[in-house]
Amino acid sequence: MGQKVSPIGFRTGITLGWKSRWFAPKSAFGEFLVEDERVRRFVDDRLNRRPPYAAIAGVEIERTRDDVRIILHTARPGLVIGPKGAEVDKLREALENLIDRKVTVNIMEVKNPDLNAQLVAEGMAEQLKKRAAFRRVIRQHCENCMAAGAKGVKIIIGGRLGGAEIARSERQVMGSIPLHTLQADVDYGYALSRTTYGAIGVRVWVYRGMFNEQLPEKPAPSRRPRPSYRAGS
Repeated sequence: MGQKVSPIGFRTGITLGWKSRWFAPKSAFGEFLVEDERVRRFVDDRLNRRPPYAAIAGVEIERTRDDVRIILHTARPGLVIGPKGAEVDKLREALENLIDRKVTVNIMEVKNPDLNAQLVAEGMAEQLKKRAAFRRVIRQHCENCMAAGAKGVKIIIGGRLGGAEIARSERQVMGSIPLHTLQADVDYGYALSRTTYGAIGVRVWVYRGMFNEQLPEKPAPSRRPRPSYRAGS
């Protein structure tokens, strides 16, 4: 029997930071945890499931005594911010009404969406919903990830593929995916494509290299050439 673990949870606290950063007494811990889940579901439903599709890749939450700071990672920051910041102000007001606390919303742009596993999975789910050929969709996204600089990518989709009577799974692997190496930066994303003939699950692993390789390289110290001495000089 295979034992599966999420690559994100496997590395959280070791090489990856926590998605929620706050401290609470035991009496308030459960309330804050439920609030975090409500915020994440609200943001996903408002910005990912209905237009304008803002391609939200992740939500980070930080808390102080009274304030809540929400960091949105998105590939389309202009759609989240809106003209003169109108949309982000509406979002902030809606979140304040949802959790009844003062909220600050910060936007961070995802520079390369093809290296973000969640965005790749969401894009595939959207294409499958429009009845695209699943084998071509898998191959196309694998090639896009490798062209963007990934060192490895694995995609698994499962369900009634192509409207078949019996559900099955298809997979495509390019490069290497070192799942057991904690120093390996392996991103994981999951999305659900709700088609007319059933739900199709999409799972994506993207290997972006080692964490220690992504640190800025220090310039090598310059060395002066030693003077050459000839015999008798």
